[in-house]
Amino acid sequence: MDWKFELLMDAQGPLLTEGPVWHRDHLLFTHIRASRILRYAPSNGQVTVWREGTRNTNGMAVDAQGRLYGCSSGGRAIVRFEPDGTDTIISDRLDGNRLNTPNDLAIDPQGRIWFTDPWNPANLEAGEQQELNHCSVLRADPRPDGGYDTVRTSVAVTKPNGILLSADSRTLYVAESGFARGIARELRAYPIHDDGSLGVHTVLFTWGEDARDVHRGIDGMCLDADGNIVACTGWSKAGPGPLIQIMTPQGRVLETHPSPVDMPTNCCFGGPDLSTFYLTTYDGHLFKAETNRRGWLLPPYP
Repeated sequence: MDWKFELLMDAQGPLLTEGPVWHRDHLLFTHIRASRILRYAPSNGQVTVWREGTRNTNGMAVDAQGRLYGCSSGGRAIVRFEPDGTDTIISDRLDGNRLNTPNDLAIDPQGRIWFTDPWNPANLEAGEQQELNHCSVLRADPRPDGGYDTVRTSVAVTKPNGILLSADSRTLYVAESGFARGIARELRAYPIHDDGSLGVHTVLFTWGEDARDVHRGIDGMCLDADGNIVACTGWSKAGPGPLIQIMTPQGRVLETHPSPVDMPTNCCFGGPDLSTFYLTTYDGHLFKAETNRRGWLLPPYP
């Protein structure tokens, strides 16, 4: 089935829409450089401002109670957006040092928040300095008192980007998206051990290395109901162009769908039966497409 994309919001103002999540009966997504969370209501087709002053929030996720969390890259923190309009800081330091610029996150059934923490000064105020000497995948573990402890779970990454849990929450998918020489853009699968540590990763797919005029690799991704990985990849500069690429958990490509515009950034499924695919882009669009697939909500919530 070909996916026919419908434009819901045209590019406007600062760059970058990201972080789409289906939340009960509507879609929430971020407009990073505008420091806003926007709301799309299928009932009337309107896009409205849901939250302002989000400090360049990027990726978002919902926990088992339906609470919304985000990667406040400008605030250098993982935050929870409370119903009363306040924000609760979940994690902003590791071993006493400020986080880099949190990018994307995934929440497992235990309430642990896995997130990527690359260094992206474009989302910060001028003059802010990196305090950590690494870019890593981190995890915020909930404590009985309601707080969280932040731990480092991976070391051999240069620019971790999109992150996703498998349907059984036993595997962590991480997009390595840096352009450093000798580092390939690739999709990695890390086994999650019972103690929460990560095993040695397997490379599911790679897009090459060294020069910028090669495939862009993965930005954001989501799961379908069969546990397949649905990823936003590519750009017009090289390779097969901007695509939505669907892969099995073993990395076999099942199908691809051309993106309606260059540089798709992130995606999710929504709608009453989770068969509507929503797409954000680098230039700041929002699209949807009706599909023959269903999405998977991780974790499920009422």
